[in-house]
Amino acid sequence: MANRTVTLGDVELPRIGLGTNRLTNTPENVAFLQAAVDAGVRMIDTAHLYTGGESEKTIGAALAPFADGLVVATKGGHGGAKPDVLRGEIEESLRRLRTDEIALYYLHRVDPETPIEESLSVIAEYREQGAIRQVGVSQVTVDQIERARQVVPVAAVQNHYSLSEQEHDDVVDYCAEHGIVFVPFFPLRGVDEPAPVALAWLLERSPATLPIPGTLSLEHLKENLGALD
Repeated sequence: MANRTVTLGDVELPRIGLGTNRLTNTPENVAFLQAAVDAGVRMIDTAHLYTGGESEKTIGAALAPFADGLVVATKGGHGGAKPDVLRGEIEESLRRLRTDEIALYYLHRVDPETPIEESLSVIAEYREQGAIRQVGVSQVTVDQIERARQVVPVAAVQNHYSLSEQEHDDVVDYCAEHGIVFVPFFPLRGVDEPAPVALAWLLERSPATLPIPGTLSLEHLKENLGALD
């Protein structure tokens, strides 16, 4: 059976996380996040742009200050990743999440108009200041990961990957080889198999995978966590 955990930096995490791209700031969703953590979720994934900032605000309202061993990951630079844009988004994410240290911060997308090195140098600055603990990159090729690693240690890579979408096989294998956590987003999109089966396949595919299926239902969340068994 696949390992139940993977190590990100110095934190050991169960290999099923929670995506929050539809999360809005309601009392029900605050309660849902608290119940998700109680159920064993230790990786919560959000982004500066999700639901116009409400996803980050809801996570901050529900869970800040974040418990030891809980990784709240966020992303910036989706609509452009020039240094001043990223600085603004990082500051806003820190405020919304009500934290002074983001556990994992991804460059959300490589900006075609800005070299990846320029974007990541800003994220590296925040890491040196202690406002970002681990750095990730998203929607990237192996070549882009290698360029990123020249600027800053890369702890996680997030690409679209699932039973029905295997374009990034080379990235999955590269991450396993180099001790980088591979975070498949949309792990259930377009997949015909039951969710626990599709997630279990991802866990078996590589010891580095940590899928982040999105849900707002505690029942579905518990079903997803069942893939660990």
